[in-house]
Amino acid sequence: METADVDQPLFSCHILAIPYPGRGHINPLMNLCKLIAATSTPNYLLQLSVIVTEEWFSLLKSEPKPDNIQFRTISNVIPSEKDKAKDLLGFMKAVITKMEAPVDSILDGVPKPNVILADSFLPWAVSIGERRNIPVASFWPMSATIFSLFYHYQRFLANGHFEAKFTAQGEVVNYIPGIKPIRVKDLPSSFNSKRREMLPLLLQVVSQLANKAQYALFTTIGTLESQVIEALQAEFPVPIFTVGPTIPYLDTEFNTNQPSPNYMSWLDDQPKDSVLYISQGSFMSVSKEQLDEIIAGVHSSSVRTFWVARENVSLLTNGIGKRGIVVPWCDQLKVLCHPSVGGFWSHCGWNSTKEGAFAGVPFLMFPIGADQFTNSKQIVEDWKIGWRINKESEKLVKRDEIAQLLQSFMDLDSYEGKEMRRRAMEIRNTCLQAIDGGTIQGNIDKFIRDIFRDTRQQFTIL
Repeated sequence: METADVDQPLFSCHILAIPYPGRGHINPLMNLCKLIAATSTPNYLLQLSVIVTEEWFSLLKSEPKPDNIQFRTISNVIPSEKDKAKDLLGFMKAVITKMEAPVDSILDGVPKPNVILADSFLPWAVSIGERRNIPVASFWPMSATIFSLFYHYQRFLANGHFEAKFTAQGEVVNYIPGIKPIRVKDLPSSFNSKRREMLPLLLQVVSQLANKAQYALFTTIGTLESQVIEALQAEFPVPIFTVGPTIPYLDTEFNTNQPSPNYMSWLDDQPKDSVLYISQGSFMSVSKEQLDEIIAGVHSSSVRTFWVARENVSLLTNGIGKRGIVVPWCDQLKVLCHPSVGGFWSHCGWNSTKEGAFAGVPFLMFPIGADQFTNSKQIVEDWKIGWRINKESEKLVKRDEIAQLLQSFMDLDSYEGKEMRRRAMEIRNTCLQAIDGGTIQGNIDKFIRDIFRDTRQQFTIL
């Protein structure tokens, strides 16, 4: 951090960050906090406090972070992360109804923050800000495209979508500002009449961000979703900041002495671009029948595979033979950036999508739900850096089809494969230009300056 001019007063700025208690939410917000904490701010001292449950503190406390980030904990008032998959709707309702009171009580014992930086899926954070006269910066953890679809939900109703009479999944929606034509089946799964129990909560989240927050932060690179961002900025009531992919590309700066794990040694021994990295994410799962077909298809394809599995490790190990490795966890970004990795089989969660784009690898996509179908559409049709595996979400994909697809996808000599990899590297260069060229840091700097400007009456002169 730059040294402040001795002739100028030194101010402190306290940012209180509150992530939603799920891995796909905590990771990007923590990465943003690290970027903010590392920001050079002459004449200002930045301090960040991050509120997490005791369960999450036990998981996060050993991870590298700057010295000006500290954790504050609340009791485990919600179901554990392991129980979330059993009842996602119940978990969300518990977060919305049970976390506010203990978080609010923490503010009684700390200096008044200059801003509350909260995950958008915590709508009560805006209520806390209103009661305590603290501005709220709402952090949207999915793509700007997903946000825009929810934000313009009334347009779907006006055009007759999602009524009982309308079930054509192949119908194209072409009236959302900034979004290229998209089929109904590629919309978020909560729009589907069979899975709409979560829709009211999601619409509430979007409404709170749009109508009551003071700042909107999107975890995206502006050039990758430029038309969407521009359309939102033209009609949005609060300032929008695109703060980059918020993936852990800074972590090596805080943790340089850790030994290399064994799986990196395995990757070192593989030929360039020869390994297919397979990860279906940290939450949703395919059916047992589909998993059997995937294992058999991967095995018969003879493609080298690096497989991350939360469960069924022995089953996968027996199924992929000697041309692969199975691990329960890995540093995904480092693996994706390894020279031997030539493809990414993904569920297309937004964090994985951003990491794959940053690494410059093409995608094989097996979306399951939530925002994943929309992210898959962006990868295939907008960025043109991937293929779909399950083209029909309700249909079982057979092992022979999977094996043939993997062999074609990992064929480095085919014209289609070369073009897809060339475009993937273009996407990577776009990410690197935004990071190294200062666009992302410039947006973060502007966000911090706006906090200083809007809350200067709260500053403490040191």
